[in-house]
Formats: sequence, structure tokens, C-alpha cells
Amino acid sequence: MSKSDSTSAVGESGPVEDAGVVRGKPVVPGVVFAPATWVTARPELPEPTATVAEDQRDAEYEAFTEAVDTVAGRLTERAEQVEGHARQVLEATVVIARDRAWAKKVKKSVAAGQTNLYAVRQATDFFIDMFLKAGGVMAERVTDLADVRDRVIAELRGEPEPGIPQVTSPHVLLADDLAPADTATLDPSLIVAVVTEKGGATSHTAIIARQLDIPCVVATGRSLRNLSDGEQLLVDGGEGTVEPGVDPQDAARRVAEAAEYADKVRSWRGPAQTSDGQRVQLLANVQDGATAEQAAASVAEGIGLFRTELCFLSETEEPTVEQQAEKYAAVFRAFPEGKVVVRTLDAGSDKPVPFVNAEDEENPALGVRGLRIARGNSELLVRQLDGIAAALKLAGRTEPSAHTWVMAPMVATVYEAKWFAGLCHERGLTAGAMIEVPAAALMAEKMMSYLDFVSIGTNDLTQYTMAADRLSSSLAYLTDPWQPAVLHLVHTTCRAGSVTRTAVGVCGEAAADPLLACVLTGLGVNSLSAATPALAAVGAQLGDVDFVTCREMAAAALNAEGAEEARAAAAAVIGR
Repeated sequence: MSKSDSTSAVGESGPVEDAGVVRGKPVVPGVVFAPATWVTARPELPEPTATVAEDQRDAEYEAFTEAVDTVAGRLTERAEQVEGHARQVLEATVVIARDRAWAKKVKKSVAAGQTNLYAVRQATDFFIDMFLKAGGVMAERVTDLADVRDRVIAELRGEPEPGIPQVTSPHVLLADDLAPADTATLDPSLIVAVVTEKGGATSHTAIIARQLDIPCVVATGRSLRNLSDGEQLLVDGGEGTVEPGVDPQDAARRVAEAAEYADKVRSWRGPAQTSDGQRVQLLANVQDGATAEQAAASVAEGIGLFRTELCFLSETEEPTVEQQAEKYAAVFRAFPEGKVVVRTLDAGSDKPVPFVNAEDEENPALGVRGLRIARGNSELLVRQLDGIAAALKLAGRTEPSAHTWVMAPMVATVYEAKWFAGLCHERGLTAGAMIEVPAAALMAEKMMSYLDFVSIGTNDLTQYTMAADRLSSSLAYLTDPWQPAVLHLVHTTCRAGSVTRTAVGVCGEAAADPLLACVLTGLGVNSLSAATPALAAVGAQLGDVDFVTCREMAAAALNAEGAEEARAAAAAVIGR
């Protein structure tokens, strides 16, 4: 076969799909067989109609405000029934619904004679266009804006609320994409799997599906549209496949096998190690005291990523050292003797923190975020480190350096690593840096001469290595941690850690993939930190292989030409 022939059978995202099988990015493992249900259609957008009489315009606008109150009220009620990321998503959607600038734009259009329906569309179109031009995190809000628009339009028309349909038995939910507010209210007893045409491994859908342990496949592309309401589907969240037309007996067998493995995962208690005793620390990603308590009740040995910025997303003024200490101490108390890795503020880009007061930027993902914020406001970082040190005393930690590690996000130069390490060491804290910029991976050995540990953030490392926005559904085939280029940077970092005797962890979403966890272990990673519900599956998978096999899987993935091929090559080593 010639070179030109050999490439004709492979698309941008990997091998050509089997007939009838829809393939996407695997997010949450698990196998289910259930009928499909598509999300409830969004309302048809209104067109301009006859001008509203002047004496009716106040009533027209009042009807709009009543619809907003109803929509916001429903979302608030849902927020009060959930916790963690789901609650934050719903609360953020409420804020958008009650946005004054949006309401002002609607009022202006109604005052000019437009119907409230068309005024809602017109005002939303204005802000959507503005946000798309801004790019970055602002562009990500477009889905939220459109969701609020559709809910208000449906309320004004007296139509059913768009989004997740009301079902009374288990179904597989299909969607082009899910609005954050819809994802946050999934009922895992009725929605037993989620499959979306768009999305990525770090989308709201993926994050919440992991929290709820619902099998999930994203980024399937347009092939998903070939599936119909009511069609029986076999969804394999671990392989990223959706199969129609499967024989019910064969489906039942595969579901039973998956359930047997799930029972094994549920009964796994650790510690995490390969079958021949190679230890890997298994840690949890948390955002506050409540999620830390959940982690403490699981198989987690400690916390590998405490996202401190998520404690303060709604704060308009910088919390005092004492206020910060109280928040951090709640996390430390959950693991009084265990390892806790604290990440300093990773504000900017997709995590705007109001009191940081960062300027608007053309490309916030490549702008002033993470440690770079401290370049112009070093006291902000100093006060946070003081708050962490104070929290240790509040939590009764007598040996802070032994178990409390602090790492800076977005470290790109040796100077930054040295400066941050000095601030930490002055306070008796173990100093580290996140490896999420390719420059940091390439300079890891020199950085490690000043640092006590590093943790690889695979979400951003993949984004920057592949020059692809991790929030872009159309680029999900690039923002895959299985990309060999990303794995080579992980390998480079691990080799530097071996030379300098520096601990190397992974705290990105890659650590939640059981198969990829074996590859990371084979590359030399010492610890894996992921969402709490994902940990047992990772530990169970590691226990099924020996360290030599992990190294063989790593070598196979490194030698692959693309992400799909890397995953297939690693799986083939263990006969999958």
C-alpha cells in the first residue's frame, strides 16, 4: 500500500467508524442498554411582528419581567437541591437571567414597539455577538445566554420548558450539547447515560457526569443525528461507542459483564498499586470543605488538587487572610494526616475571580492568569500563602511541610518557579508548580532544582501543546490527553523527576481515565488526582496489571501517530 493509500482510510480523529456505530470521546465508563430520548426541542425563535401599541408597552415589558422571575425561581429551587459544581452552574445561570444590562436592552426594544418575544431574541443576539467576538471564557457563556433566552421565550409563550424531557423509566439522553443548567439537574436513576454531539472532556456535561457516575460519551459529531427517539441503544462510556440494533441478549450479556466489573470497582478499597506492588498515590480533586469531606469518605488517600479559586468566584472583594484561612482549614480538617496539595489562585481565562480585577484581554487563555496575576500584584499571592499557613494552625496540623504542599498554576519559566518556591519555603510550605505549559515541561529539570514537587495539569497542557481551545467542541479531537505529543511532554517531565528525585503527579482529567492511568504510571508518574467518583475505577484497573505492562502500554502509546491510535495501542497490550 502506498503512503497516499494508507492515509485514505483514516480521518482527522482516527480510524473510520464501523457502520452504524457512533463513536465519540469516552468520558465516564459504564455500559447501559436503554431507549434513546432527545432533549426537548428549543423554542422557535420569534420574528419581528407588528408594532406593539404604545399603551400596551408597559404591560409587554412587565410580562417579560414576570417570565424572568419564574425562570430564575425554577433555577434557584434546583440549585438549592444540589451541591458542588452543579450548584455553581445553576447559580451562575440565575445571575445571567437577572442580568440588568440584558433586561435594559429588552426594555429599550419594547419601548420602541417590539414584542417582548422579539426583544428577548434581539437583546440576546446582541450579547451573543459581543461574547463571540471577545472569545475565551466570554465565548463559552454563549450557551448559557441562549439557554436563558429559550427558557424565557418558552415561558412567555406558555410552552414546555426546553431541555431534559420528563421520563419515567431509564433512558439514554441524546443532545447536540447540553446547557449547563440542564446538565446540573440530571437524575441518574432516569438518565442512565448521556451522549452529546459536541462537548469535550472538560465540559460541564463531562464534569457533572463524572460526579453522578453516569456513563458519558461526548464529541460524537453529526453521526449522532442518525439515532431516533425510542431506539434501543447500547452505550459504552469506557470505549466511547453508541450502538443501535444490538441483539437484546448480547446487550444483556455485555451489560452484565460491565456490572460485574462495576461491583469489583465498588468493592475496591486500595491502596492503589500495580499487581506487583508498584505504589501510586491516589488523590482527589476538591474545591471546598464539603467536597473534601466526600473525598475523605472515599478511597482517596488525600487531596491532589484543591482549587482555591472556586471558593471565591462570587466574591467582589478580596477575602482577608483570616477569611481565607477559615475556608482552607475546612479542607485540611477532612484529611488531618493525609496529603493535601493546594493550588494558589488560578484566576483568569475560564475562571474569572471578580476581586482579581484582571483587564479584558483579546485571548485570556494566553493572558494574565494563574501565577502571572502575582507579577503585577504580588501581595495578593503573599496574603494567600499567609492564609494557607494560618489555616494549618486552625486545622491543628503540627507538621505542615510534611503533608501540605502548595503549587502555583501557569508557571512558564525557571525564574517563576524559583520565586514562588522561595515564598513557600519562607512559610514552611512544600513548594511545587503545575506543568501545564509546554515550556515548563521542557525546562522541568532546571525548575526542579528549586521545587519540591510538580503536578501535571493535562487539561491545559493538552490545550497549549495542540494549540486548540479546550472549550471548543469542534476541536475535541485535538484536545485529547491521549495525543502522543502530550504524552511525550509528560514523559519528559517524569524523566526530569527521576533525575532530580522530584515527585511528579497528574491532576488533570487524564488521571480519571483508568486505561490512561496505567500509561501515566508506566511513564513514571507517582500520584494521580481525579474527581472522587473516578478514583476506585482507576485503582482497580492498576491492580489488574503489573508495572512492566504499564511501561509497555506507555511505550505503545508514545509510538502511536494519533490519540485514537495511542488509546488502541495501549488497550491492545492488555488484550482489550
